[in-house]
Amino acid sequence: MFSDIGALELVTLVVLAVLIFGPDKLPKVIQDVSRFIRKVREFSDSAKADIRSELGPEFKDFEFEDLNPKTFIRKQLAENEDLKELQELRSTFDLKKEMNEVADAVHGRDSAPAAVNGSKPDLLKKQDKPDGPERPPYDYDAT
Repeated sequence: MFSDIGALELVTLVVLAVLIFGPDKLPKVIQDVSRFIRKVREFSDSAKADIRSELGPEFKDFEFEDLNPKTFIRKQLAENEDLKELQELRSTFDLKKEMNEVADAVHGRDSAPAAVNGSKPDLLKKQDKPDGPERPPYDYDAT
């Protein structure tokens, strides 16, 4: 329960508890808190047992931790045999190459020279202007 609390945090909590409740009332407060935590755990365990008994024998392996989406997905992927096929498909698909080809097609560049020499095209390099009407220079005085 308190696995992520370090020694310094624990000492700080103890000092704050002594300052807030005082050394006289602190043992009684600790007893009350521990009793409350024990009752909450008992209530939680009984609720889980009731839910399991109501679900029936089909759900005897049901764990409430599986309701967490990350745990559910991790468990399903570990049990799924189609995962190998998915990994093979993923290894054949090169997203960077596909994106560069799409960018080249949009900008009207030929992507073959980049593939021949094995180097990546420099997308930040100033490109040759396309054959078309040239835009007139912007006139700051006209605005």
